[in-house]
Amino acid sequence: MLKSFDDWNSNKKQIDATEDYLPRYYKREVRWCRLGVNIGFEQDDTGEDFSRPVLILKGFSRRVCLIVPLTSSSHTGPYRAPVGLVGDKNATAIISQIRLIDTRRLDQHITTIDKETFERIRKAVKDIL
Repeated sequence: MLKSFDDWNSNKKQIDATEDYLPRYYKREVRWCRLGVNIGFEQDDTGEDFSRPVLILKGFSRRVCLIVPLTSSSHTGPYRAPVGLVGDKNATAIISQIRLIDTRRLDQHITTIDKETFERIRKAVKDIL
């Protein structure tokens, strides 16, 4: 599959130009996030708007937060943690793909996961570090 880096670059320029967009977000939220087109095995988009669901692990400021991408893939392993239903699909957190993002990448709120599931995922993140 050929990745559309040029299309993503155009989209990324628009996101970067939105200086006044600072969404309010909270840990435990699952939101759409414009991760874009990435290299090799780095988790990237799932659609034409270059977005995929992510779980917000920690906020550092209005401009920066730590996220973990989610997938509906049923693969299991030490670097994946089940989240449960997100929308109408079973989701899994890809722990190995945690990353710091600019909050301008964040888009619509999808859901907020329960505290028990969040703590299990947070522990899994700590365990691999």
